[in-house]
Amino acid sequence: MNSQTPSTAAEAGTAPGAKRESAFNPRMRLLAPVLGPMRRWRRRELVASVDQLAVLSKVQDEGQFSGRYVFMLLMSGGIAILGLLLSSPAVVIGAMLISPLMGPIIAAGFALATGDVHWLRRAARTLGLGTGAAILFCALIVLMSPLQTVTPEIAARTRPNLFDLAIAFFSALAGTYAMIRGREGAIVGVAIATALMPPLAVVGFGLATWNWTVFSGALMLFVTNLMTIALTATIMARIYGFHSLLTERQTLWQSAGIVVSLVALAVPLTISLLQIAWETNATRTINGFIKDEFDPRARISQMDIDFDSKPINVTASILTPKLLSGAEDTSNRALTRLLGRPVKVSIDQFRVGTSATDAEEAQLSAARAKQQEDEAARIKRLVDAMSLVSGVPADQILVDRDHRKIVVNAQVVPGTPLATYAVLESRVARLAPDWQVALRPPAAALPRVTFAEGKVDEQGQNALGLIAWAATRVQAPVKLTGRDGDEVDAAAKALREKGVTVLTETESSRKAPKDVVTADWASPAEAPGGADAAG
Repeated sequence: MNSQTPSTAAEAGTAPGAKRESAFNPRMRLLAPVLGPMRRWRRRELVASVDQLAVLSKVQDEGQFSGRYVFMLLMSGGIAILGLLLSSPAVVIGAMLISPLMGPIIAAGFALATGDVHWLRRAARTLGLGTGAAILFCALIVLMSPLQTVTPEIAARTRPNLFDLAIAFFSALAGTYAMIRGREGAIVGVAIATALMPPLAVVGFGLATWNWTVFSGALMLFVTNLMTIALTATIMARIYGFHSLLTERQTLWQSAGIVVSLVALAVPLTISLLQIAWETNATRTINGFIKDEFDPRARISQMDIDFDSKPINVTASILTPKLLSGAEDTSNRALTRLLGRPVKVSIDQFRVGTSATDAEEAQLSAARAKQQEDEAARIKRLVDAMSLVSGVPADQILVDRDHRKIVVNAQVVPGTPLATYAVLESRVARLAPDWQVALRPPAAALPRVTFAEGKVDEQGQNALGLIAWAATRVQAPVKLTGRDGDEVDAAAKALREKGVTVLTETESSRKAPKDVVTADWASPAEAPGGADAAG
């Protein structure tokens, strides 16, 4: 590849070596009667109808790195990840409308077609910096979001297949054609953003949640679509004559490289598509067999199939007027034979009447039972986490299901500051935002409250927050001591507003540090009842 500018590519004409190679190529002579008319039509109807200099200049401008490009890409990524978390296709489409990814990708395709190395590097830099920033921005939003579950919209971007490659291919054809013909715009940009923005946002989700399956699947989809779009743009640019810097031999090698790359992308995606098709047919077979095995009036309330487990795990809930013994063993043998893979079936049968009302009531009961089972599993995870961070056995942790509260007294770990216990509590609380989590720390040393120019500084504010947290958990009064009575009173007021019982004392000794209020746990003899106590 050469390193001339896009404008030079359009002006240079066909490279000298191209005619010599064509003249001494016997195979080209044999194909001349067929290729000749096609080339003349292409030059007349396609190449001659396009102002190449204007198109190259426009493509180069669209692919430049700029503040506007980064800002719009971040906003598009933010809208996309919120739409994915809410499982809202409409919001995801809104993100596609403002995505600026079309410019640098088309620029990369044109750079490949014209053989401009410097232009290709600039386009790759624009893409790399922009997508990297977008992934980190999406990850930051997920970290701050209380919703971090894999929604159907997110899951749909974790298993790329051949259809995804086809979407990227057709999107690239539309986008490149519009760019060349001067009909580009937001609607055309949506076509390319459809293949790139959602998986880009899902990559950020996988990074934030440390979900390797989601991260790797979405990253593979993004890279696959990115390469497909860029290579398709290269093909379109060459069809319209934007490859004049390359000799015929270079053009052939580039064409071979494009074909090999697309085939290399298509093979694993085809395998993935075949697997998805097999799982769809297998789901239909499993559902039909289990349903036919029971009374015609029976109804499948719920069915979960785990194709990744070995053997394939099938869990079903059946509402039936007549219980069927041995249904699981029969299903295991039959489905293993039908699918050609080991299958393990677990069936929960619920006996109901023959009326529709009976079936609906049984279905509601099964749903409530499933909800209770999920809640029990959630509480167990919460208790296990509290046991881990507190060093206390799980059976010694207080769990109040009615008030959704969990409390534990942490074991004393020498040298561990109060701030560590506060951080551990906050991490456990993230597992169940709707529960009140209280990790009671040991009565360790309290931090000092610092002042600057008579006001509590930032470090002092953090210390007050930590003191208030520890005092409310331990449920013990705090004693504040300092040289400046006004500073002691200010700190005491802040703690009392947070429900902490505070005792105060002013030291006249010059040995006491200046602009510092010392906090200690009050002794039993000093506790509530004194003139300075408050609560």
